[in-house]
Amino acid sequence: MTRDVIVVIGAGGIGQAIARRQGFGKTILLADWNDDTLAKAAADLGSVGYAVVAQQVDVTSRGAVRALAERAEALGPVMQVINTAGLSPNMAPVEKVLEVDLYGSAVVFEEFGKVIAPGGAGLIISSMAGHMMRPLPEADERQLAHAPADELLALPSLQADAIPNTLVAYMVAKRANILRMQAEAMRWGERGARVNAISPGIIVTPLAAHELNSEIGGIYRAMVEASPSRRMAPPEEVAIAASFLLGPDAGFITGSDLLIDGGVIAAMRAGKLPTPG
Repeated sequence: MTRDVIVVIGAGGIGQAIARRQGFGKTILLADWNDDTLAKAAADLGSVGYAVVAQQVDVTSRGAVRALAERAEALGPVMQVINTAGLSPNMAPVEKVLEVDLYGSAVVFEEFGKVIAPGGAGLIISSMAGHMMRPLPEADERQLAHAPADELLALPSLQADAIPNTLVAYMVAKRANILRMQAEAMRWGERGARVNAISPGIIVTPLAAHELNSEIGGIYRAMVEASPSRRMAPPEEVAIAASFLLGPDAGFITGSDLLIDGGVIAAMRAGKLPTPG
């Protein structure tokens, strides 16, 4: 009997939490660029009874993403695709942040939009950073939403004069994730599938720990302190929301973004935090 397939790209804390919640009784195709991270996550899931297939992927390589999509389709009906891959502003230079977080996300949308099964659902884990900046000029947003992925990094709005540092690169990339997801909802809808986004705030993962222990850690702590919830969240809270958006109860929800940030963006709108720029 062929099992339904769920694809989880990014084997970090959020990816693993979603895989655990969504994957039992299905085939999990788990992917990550880091072989060690991937092997450990696959072994951990396999040790408690999940059916896991692991495949290394670099989301900035269309060939690698296409190979992953083809592998998924060969395993069975591709019912769920979750993309959690990304770099934070403190992990890489501007060019790499845009390449992974913006271009890579667009490639995943395009390639998996060719294999998602009718009734399937996709989800990109973006970031509250996509809500921090003001909307870009309408023409720029239209290009970020609709330009073919392989043309994205050449857009004028993504050149050095418009992207002065990694924080701006990250915010623009995450805003583009939301715009891209909304555009892809139309294409995925032609296959009878849905696609949505989650924009998390500060989630307790190794990536967050890296940021909290960096020179910009104070900014993160100030966000927590100013937010109405006054806390960070575990990956499981994101997985609970993901389960809803990927499941049948969300059948009328597509092209939507769910902000899960404990109220950080609300605090910014209320003037309790500076708006980065």
